[in-house]
Amino acid sequence: MSLLKRISRLPAVQEGLGALAAAYLGLVRRTNRFTVESAGGDAWIDRHSPFIAGMWHGQHIMVPFARRPQDRIATIISRNPDGNINTIALTRMGVRVIRASGARGRVVRDARAKGGAEGLRAMLKALKAGETVAFSADVPKVSRRADAGILTLARFSGRPIVPVAVVTSRHIRFNSWDRACLGLPFGRGAVVFGEAIHVPREVEAEAFERLRQRLEAEMNRVHDRAYALVGRPDRVGANWLGVPADGTAGRSAGSPA
Repeated sequence: MSLLKRISRLPAVQEGLGALAAAYLGLVRRTNRFTVESAGGDAWIDRHSPFIAGMWHGQHIMVPFARRPQDRIATIISRNPDGNINTIALTRMGVRVIRASGARGRVVRDARAKGGAEGLRAMLKALKAGETVAFSADVPKVSRRADAGILTLARFSGRPIVPVAVVTSRHIRFNSWDRACLGLPFGRGAVVFGEAIHVPREVEAEAFERLRQRLEAEMNRVHDRAYALVGRPDRVGANWLGVPADGTAGRSAGSPA
């Protein structure tokens, strides 16, 4: 492990970096003019709560912007030391963090084999207690392809999945597998809640796959809608390697978009 890596994992350093990250995200939230769109406003959100807020992984940095003051939200972050800074930042922004492995795989035994049973139980408990759970919908290391884990959580909890997109007109796009975005201050923002998707407790494999495809399509739709509201194309939606929808050469990875 490099010296820089060892320093970054010191508790005092991580606490400071987490506090700095939360302060920066607070600045982004305050200085962007956000539009919030759902099927029926706050009443619709309240009627479906608690729900599973499905997000593409690259949006996990800005998902606290979707939280209203009265909302109780939990999310899951692995116990890897690299997740400590995110945990500190999210906690300071009012999101309760569950430290465990996520539920992945097409059936429950696969999730157990991958260590996801603990995370699945924790999220089920959170939903039962009335907390909305923000959960990444992607297949691990595969951007913008819905995984079965989020549907498994919906199936066993009885709570709907609500696709959520949070975008800002000014942002930095990172050269990571999920093409993560970090919002910049002084622009426009949009939070879009999509159609609620329910997964029956008893569901055949073919019906389960149709629900997965429906979720994936709705996730992409809300992202397209959110970018339309801020007047920017979703370049990841066109080509996650960074080529804009108009086919022109994209900006270098990690630069302001």
